Parts: sequence; C-alpha cells; structure tokens
Amino acid sequence: METTGIVRRQTAERMRDALERLVTERDVWVSTAHPDHGPHQVPLWFLWDGRAVWMCTSATSVTARNVRKEPRVRLSLPDTFDVVLLQGEAEYFPDQEVPGGAAEAFADKFGWDPRVEEGSFLYVRVVPRTVRAWRGEPELHGRVIMRDGMWLE
Repeated sequence: METTGIVRRQTAERMRDALERLVTERDVWVSTAHPDHGPHQVPLWFLWDGRAVWMCTSATSVTARNVRKEPRVRLSLPDTFDVVLLQGEAEYFPDQEVPGGAAEAFADKFGWDPRVEEGSFLYVRVVPRTVRAWRGEPELHGRVIMRDGMWLE
C-alpha cells in the first residue's frame, strides 16, 4: 500500500473528521445478518442526529427483516481511503411510530418523507458502540475512536 503524503492524524482530529462526515455525507453501507439467511449489505440514505444514525427502508426489505431478527449491525461510509466504520445495535420504528423530530430531520435533509408514501417503511436507529476511522496504513494503529459508546480523547 502506498503511504506517500499521508500524515497520521491524532485521535481528536480523526474524531472531528468522522463527525463532520457523519453530518455531511448522504449514503452509508448497512451490513445486517439473519440467523437463517446470512449476511446482507445495502447502501441507504442516512441522517446523523449528533448521537445516532437514522436510516429508512421499506418495511418488507431484507434489511428490515434482518434487524428485526438480529439487531447487531455495521455501517460504513463509502470511501475506501478515508474509512469510517460504525458498529452498534439497531432499534426500529414503523413509519407511523417514529419520533417526530427524527422523521422531520430526515425529511428536511432528503426532501422525502416516507411517512406520506404508499406502503410501509421502517426507520432504523443505530447508536454506535464502536467507531473506527483511518486513512491509509499509517493510521491503522489507533483507528478505534469510540469504544463502548464513548468517544476516545
């Protein structure tokens, strides 16, 4: 792996950069698994509310089916050089039971409100327990920036 030009960031800078991306990015890769059907990965739009990632998917999707059976999920932002990986447990809310503030913030960010669409949707909320962030090989050491739900300093 070529590392020329990569300057190793300290934990605080990695955390700041990861949080900025969580606020500004649109897509996240969601990895779920079902005890009988195995792993599944799909990109979804997401909203970061300062504490949790909110996503929305069809109530009949594989992702919805999986989080109902197995709430442990992994999320990744779509950049293989500037990696941000989150791990946590999913909570889910039918579209008519989602907290209003979360649904409104999601609709504001994307200009789309699943609550008014035909069909049922499921909002999925993930509070990260672990976050890893790194840019290239020089940052592999110390890539954990959140452990047990606490940001590292």
